[in-house]
Amino acid sequence: MSVVIVGSLAFDTIHTPFASREKILGGACTYSAIAASHFTKPLITGVVGEDFGEKEFSLLHSKKIDTSGVKKEQGKSFFWEGRYHLDMNTRDTLKTELNVFERFDPEVPESYRDVPFLFLANIDPPLQLKVLNSMRKLKFSMVDTMNLWIEIKKRELTEVFSRVDCVVLNDSEIRQFTGKANLLQGAREIQKIGPKYVIIKKGEHGASIVGRQGFYFPSASYPVEDVADPTGAGDSFAGAFIGFLAQQNKVNENTLKKALVYGNATASFTVEGFGTERISQINRRDIDNRVKAIRALSIF
Repeated sequence: MSVVIVGSLAFDTIHTPFASREKILGGACTYSAIAASHFTKPLITGVVGEDFGEKEFSLLHSKKIDTSGVKKEQGKSFFWEGRYHLDMNTRDTLKTELNVFERFDPEVPESYRDVPFLFLANIDPPLQLKVLNSMRKLKFSMVDTMNLWIEIKKRELTEVFSRVDCVVLNDSEIRQFTGKANLLQGAREIQKIGPKYVIIKKGEHGASIVGRQGFYFPSASYPVEDVADPTGAGDSFAGAFIGFLAQQNKVNENTLKKALVYGNATASFTVEGFGTERISQINRRDIDNRVKAIRALSIF
């Protein structure tokens, strides 16, 4: 089964305490689609500018990513510049230029609308709702968001949450949305809105999935010793997670647990290189080997 992914395609300039890269390929849709491509065929919807050229499209096509839903418009692509602190867990945004992304109005191609798996990456909640309304045969839908939308569009975001099967949030976003200090309590509050599952992202400490009737499963991350660039790790996790589910074409507690581990394993490769360079180099065998290592960490 394929998976539809809707989100940003961008260029990033990234500074860490150890190195910098100028205008490298980024964007939530890009990371998640490349991650998902190790498991299934991603079909993506987004917008790019005239600076998004054959080099960038060739990389996506080499991963069998369908770009029929990507519009190319006059102007520049979305651009972000950030600087990471020494701990690599905190960063400062130096520049954000929405450019053509400011006018993004997702049009899901007709050929995508019967696909049963959907990942809504971080975009304006009304746009997420528009995509949901265009899909006809969803089996599993998942959404990501950010603190800005929780702050200024909580009503619309709440409606999105009520319409999807799974919500992906980090710990600070859960606390901001629910007002609950305890993450498990916060996840349960979000479930009351409608989603069957809430994934709690914990960065280098892995992730947990919370379901109904007491379902809870935590997964450790792979211990990366040399982090080059954390950008896109969360999107890579999400793409691999739903890509694995689409490959299995079933959603139950067993496949969800495996998907969580595969998501963590795939994301661990992303942080080993700048931008998409490392996650673009690996293959499924590399991911499988890292999944085995994560499983070994949980056995004593």
